[in-house]
Amino acid sequence: MTDKTFQGIEILPEATPVKQLFILLHGVGARATDLVPLATKLKRVFPSAAFLLPDGTFPFDGGGNGRQWFSIRGVTEENRSGRVAEVMSNLYDIVQQAQDRLNVVQTDTALVGFSQGAIMALEFAKKHDGKVGRVLSFSGRFAALPEKAPELTTLHFLHGENDPVIPVAHARSAYDRLMELNGDATLDVASLVGHEIHPALSDRAIERLQTCIPLRSWQKALEGA
Repeated sequence: MTDKTFQGIEILPEATPVKQLFILLHGVGARATDLVPLATKLKRVFPSAAFLLPDGTFPFDGGGNGRQWFSIRGVTEENRSGRVAEVMSNLYDIVQQAQDRLNVVQTDTALVGFSQGAIMALEFAKKHDGKVGRVLSFSGRFAALPEKAPELTTLHFLHGENDPVIPVAHARSAYDRLMELNGDATLDVASLVGHEIHPALSDRAIERLQTCIPLRSWQKALEGA
């Protein structure tokens, strides 16, 4: 693995050691700075956590000074998965290097994505099950619905009912597929909300992080009993 200098925003806790790691992935054409409000909100609840907000791997090819994880020019249902797969190693490096440097274990790491960032996070969970403990998908979707559910990563879908960019039907389909596959997932939909990280959704995400016990933990406890 090539050692790369982290490009983006890093918010470290005042006290050490770091107990949790949140890696926040922005949407297409955006920048790491766009997720600072969400990181700040999470930091108030998880003061011992580190927050990494990387800039997307490539300059946005739609103009401006934004970034992207993969190009959406000519993207289709057929080629989206391939585009994500081509850049997944970049995201893996970000996660691995952050865990090593901050000495945070996989179960205490969360990937939080918005829009295209959520696509990356969800596909990461498919390819690298257990490399992070949780994925929070705001206004996201799978590039392609999974054939096998992640066993070691809990997925939280948070979506606006009126999202015109990535319709909520994608989140519902993903959740239904994961339930069919005995996956570990939650789905929360906010009415009258569009393509955004609405306070109602971020509040719900925090509640999920604080109260949702991973299915694998329940199963282990039942086996022990």
